[in-house]
Amino acid sequence: MESLNKITISTGALRHNFAVCRHYARDVDIIAMVKADAYGHGMIECARVFVEEGAAALCVAEVVEGIKLREAGFTVPVFILAGIIPQTAQAAVENNLTPVVVDNVALWELNDHAQKAGKEIDIHVKMDAGMGRQGTLAEETVALIKEIDDYSSLNTKGVLAHFPMADDRDSSNSDHVLATFSNTARQIKEEIPHPCRYHLANSGGLFYVRGSQFDMVRPGISLYGCYPDGESGRHAAVASRLEPAMCFTTRVIQVRNVGAGIGLGYGHSFFTTRPTTVAVLPVGYEDGYLRKLSNLAQVLVNGHRAPVIGRISMNLTLIDATDVGPVNVGEEVVLMGPQGTDKITADDIAGWMDTINYEVLCLFGHMNDRGFTD
Repeated sequence: MESLNKITISTGALRHNFAVCRHYARDVDIIAMVKADAYGHGMIECARVFVEEGAAALCVAEVVEGIKLREAGFTVPVFILAGIIPQTAQAAVENNLTPVVVDNVALWELNDHAQKAGKEIDIHVKMDAGMGRQGTLAEETVALIKEIDDYSSLNTKGVLAHFPMADDRDSSNSDHVLATFSNTARQIKEEIPHPCRYHLANSGGLFYVRGSQFDMVRPGISLYGCYPDGESGRHAAVASRLEPAMCFTTRVIQVRNVGAGIGLGYGHSFFTTRPTTVAVLPVGYEDGYLRKLSNLAQVLVNGHRAPVIGRISMNLTLIDATDVGPVNVGEEVVLMGPQGTDKITADDIAGWMDTINYEVLCLFGHMNDRGFTD
């Protein structure tokens, strides 16, 4: 028996979005970001689509995610962006994962487990080129690579960094990050005899920062149909537009007619001002539909927008269905996605929740039953 609240992922949209990213990436390799359960879209299923479409590698945050990909049969390189510590080194080596190291803390353990397994493992180095979050400083990167090269079973195969503000096209920050990364890459090539592959561009870099492709790119949010700068990116897109892959639906479980002046829900944060048709939905903050949306959000019923009224509770939400035509118990309601000629986007919900589309997708995708459609 399926839940009344359901997330549906369009594999057709995923394939379309990969093709859009391919257009911007030109002829360099695409590393598909599938961390955080593919931003709530389902890591295994999305990884399968992206590899079928030509992804050269996959990227996750922690070793445990990489193990799940290996257990599912994926043989492409799997980058571990975060969480390589001495305690995870053995599992990374045993599962042929590609550690992204930020310092020298886990190098001995990685080398030791690789030697015991009779193998050599590839390493990518994360440089802090201006993100200020994680990584080795640009001026210390060459020294770290030389230290890695002193280990017999470790091979430095790549260097990466991350844009902190590529979603802001008016900021000069990305130019500074690009210059820092480019200058350090040039220094590495001069001082390190073996070749490395360089990658910097996330979705924002891929779309908005000219010259940031290097040897590989790492699109994330764009693969799932959203722009890193939200609706402004969608409006400004000149090539084929991204298609949101996630849809969130529920069903009406009760229809009530109440008079004017009636307080609704916890705290009576909403009072009717007219005779009102109230539809009750079995969705709430347990499902990621946060209280922040109370008296702000809209949903689609019969192809028309209906406002959320009253305070959203753990499992119940009320909407004003007075103006959307006849509404019956069992009627499908779209919380996010298209219905008729209208649609509720992740950016709409992000605006109502005072957050970003990334968080909306992760919340909804992680907290509800999920299915796939072509």
